[in-house]
Amino acid sequence: TATHGPTGPGSMSGPVSAQNGPGSPGGFGGPGGSGNPGWPDGPGASISGNTDLQALITSADNRWAAASIGSMGTAGLELETGASVMAIGGFTGGDNSPTLEQFQAYVADGQVRYFIAGGHGGPGGNSGSSSEITAWVEQHFTPTDVGGATVYDLQTSPSPR
Repeated sequence: TATHGPTGPGSMSGPVSAQNGPGSPGGFGGPGGSGNPGWPDGPGASISGNTDLQALITSADNRWAAASIGSMGTAGLELETGASVMAIGGFTGGDNSPTLEQFQAYVADGQVRYFIAGGHGGPGGNSGSSSEITAWVEQHFTPTDVGGATVYDLQTSPSPR
């Protein structure tokens, strides 16, 4: 446990302070705080708790029911639905996995049903293959609003854009 107050060196150790702890006013994830995946205003807030989106994802019978950028946003949806959701670019969305070519092959093979736009990664997110995949999806498929989330059905014929 920390032997000094919550503002001194090493303040990240020790018990959670009532003033700055998770869920407290102004604290991590609390009202006015920076948020956390699945918490209000945090990454994934637009998809976490979205019952319309959950129903859509649950109805998909593909290897991946959906894909979005970074696992910070997809993790909550995957846990809420039990469906497999691809986190493009890994945790933050900044890794080049899958590549655009790999993602296009997954879509062509019918392995990914939906793309959920606006996925939030961390530092370095929405770069590299993540931005290429997003641009490709936006250019070739038609967006639909599902409970406030922008979703693209990747099993429809690509639109000429």
